[in-house]
Amino acid sequence: MQNCLRPGRFIDSDHPLVIEFAERCRGASREPRSQAIALYLAVRDEIRYNPYSFSLDAQALKASHALTAGESYCVPKANLLAACARHCGIPARIGLADVRNHLSTPRLLELLRSEVFAMHGYTELYLGGRWVKATPAFNEALCRVFKVAPLEFDGVHDSVFHPYNERGERYMEYLQDHGQFEDLPQQLFFEHLRGCYPHLFEAGALELSGDMQREAAAID
Repeated sequence: MQNCLRPGRFIDSDHPLVIEFAERCRGASREPRSQAIALYLAVRDEIRYNPYSFSLDAQALKASHALTAGESYCVPKANLLAACARHCGIPARIGLADVRNHLSTPRLLELLRSEVFAMHGYTELYLGGRWVKATPAFNEALCRVFKVAPLEFDGVHDSVFHPYNERGERYMEYLQDHGQFEDLPQQLFFEHLRGCYPHLFEAGALELSGDMQREAAAID
C-alpha cells in the first residue's frame, strides 16, 4: 500500500504543479472520501479530454503534463487523479482496459481504423477499506455535446463509462481489463497500442491534431 502513496515517474505526485492543483481542489474537508470526490471533479472538468493529444513522448503521460497542457486524454488524466490523491494521503493506482466506443467522431474512428480504444485509463482509489474505480476522462462540456450525462463519482461505488446515452444508444463497453498498476507500465502500454494500431506507429504516421469537442459539436 505504501507504494500507492509514493510519487512515481508518471504519477508524479511530488511535482509542484500537481501539489498546487491538489491543494487548491481538495476542498476544506479532511475526510478522504470528500477530498477524493472534489479531486475527481476538478480533474474531470478542468482538464479537457482530447484524444488528439496522444503522443509517443513518454513525458506526455505524466500527471504534471496534463496540467501543463490543460487538456489530455484518459491515461494522463487518470495519472493526475492518482497523483493528487497520493499527495492528499489517499492510496491510488492506475488501471488500464480496452473499451469499445460506439459514439465517437468519424474522423477519430477513421484515424484509429477501429471502434476499440485500447489502453483506456482509469484510477483506483483506496477509500473505506477497499479499492474504488474512478474515471475522470470526459469533461462536462464534452459530455453535453455527446448528450451523455457527465460521469459522477461518490467515493463508494465504481464509476465507469455509462453503457448508454440519453437516447438509449449504447455508449461504451469494457472489453478487456489489463489490471491495476502502481505506476503506468510504459513498455506494456506502448507495445499493446502498437499491436492494436500498427499504422499509427509507422514512421512519420503519428502526427495527431484536432479537437474532439469541436468535431462533435460540428456533427451535432
